[in-house]
Amino acid sequence: MEHNWNSLRINENRFRADFEALSEIGKSGQTGVNRPALSEAHLAARAWLRRQIEQAGLEFRQDGAGNHSAVLGCGPDGAPTLLMGSHLDSVPTGGRFDGALGVLAALEVLRTVHEAGLHLPVDLEAIDFTDEEGTLVSFLGSYAFAGLLKPEGLSNQRGDPQALQDGLLRAGLSQTGILSARRDPKNLAGYLELHIEQGSRLSDAGCPIGVVTKISGISFYRLIFKGRADHAGSIPMEKRLDAALGASALILSLRELILTTFPECFANVGSAYFEPGSFNIVPEKVTLSLEFRAAALPRFNQLREAVLQLAEKEARRFGLGFEIEFIGERVPVETSRVAQAAIREAAGQLGLRTVDLVSYAGHDAQPIASLCSTGMIFVPSVNGTSHSPEELTHWPDCVNGANVLLQTALLICHSERGL
Repeated sequence: MEHNWNSLRINENRFRADFEALSEIGKSGQTGVNRPALSEAHLAARAWLRRQIEQAGLEFRQDGAGNHSAVLGCGPDGAPTLLMGSHLDSVPTGGRFDGALGVLAALEVLRTVHEAGLHLPVDLEAIDFTDEEGTLVSFLGSYAFAGLLKPEGLSNQRGDPQALQDGLLRAGLSQTGILSARRDPKNLAGYLELHIEQGSRLSDAGCPIGVVTKISGISFYRLIFKGRADHAGSIPMEKRLDAALGASALILSLRELILTTFPECFANVGSAYFEPGSFNIVPEKVTLSLEFRAAALPRFNQLREAVLQLAEKEARRFGLGFEIEFIGERVPVETSRVAQAAIREAAGQLGLRTVDLVSYAGHDAQPIASLCSTGMIFVPSVNGTSHSPEELTHWPDCVNGANVLLQTALLICHSERGL
């Protein structure tokens, strides 16, 4: 590898122009985007990405899960591939930076290396994973890539099955193709991902670069409280089997459990569905959507046991029936220590301070960690805002992140340690 690699920097003007052009696709309001996975807007963004890849003289690839890649064959014959990337899909009416920044930074790294004519011990690939946000099937692309997606995972328990079928039809994908998208780990040198923090720790600390050390585990459940429907005006309060009481009590006691016993963890009830759902009928059934998060596996298991026991306790307290429906789970993972060290070194060479962080948001790096070693770089989110049109990362921080990604990849190659 040439000796001037550590002076390389990405092309800031081109990077910014790409970002602004992509932000116009699926634009929502003045600063947001609406690009749910496999929607018309998302497919338009992917078509735009393919044009940029081909215009840069890079190889374009698409796998059975619809993951889009730019490939730079800069290694010797039979060399493994160092992956970099994120996702172009968004939550409905989300922000411009979430996921998109990581894809464009990875593409810019490949362009920079290509233009410099570097020969590396690995090939490089910039990848855009399908449906990271879970509009259809959570982490569809990276789970399929890692070989973790099973046929039952495509039953789409978290969303509308018809929406999945419609999206696959629009994208020209099939369930058979998705399930065959696994990559051989022998051909992978590792995975690096640049992402906005989606929290306020970096912003609060005035620190430009976060080194992700762990990605939190997440469990998803539906909890069903069952009572008895009665007339809301004629059954005494003390005789009711009101499913809403158990559900409401759990929401409040869950907060206390986290604050007092699991202060480093998170839990959230994101939706509650009341049946029959009428003003004048005591609810006979309430279904809650629950998730909880912890960064360490032992703590994750302890939290699961405590949360489910608490839910059963609140159901018994009000004389209710209770059912637990497990939806899915992503276990906690640790990123590569070699990657962490390379990120710190790369940032230091660029004069940027770093801080170690746990990511409590999920990322494609999490399932990919089951396939190969991973590393993650965070850049600040102003006020911690994300999944919102108000999401903002100052442009100098975006450029810093892209240059840290570039230099981290080159350091790993230069050291020949791999991830």
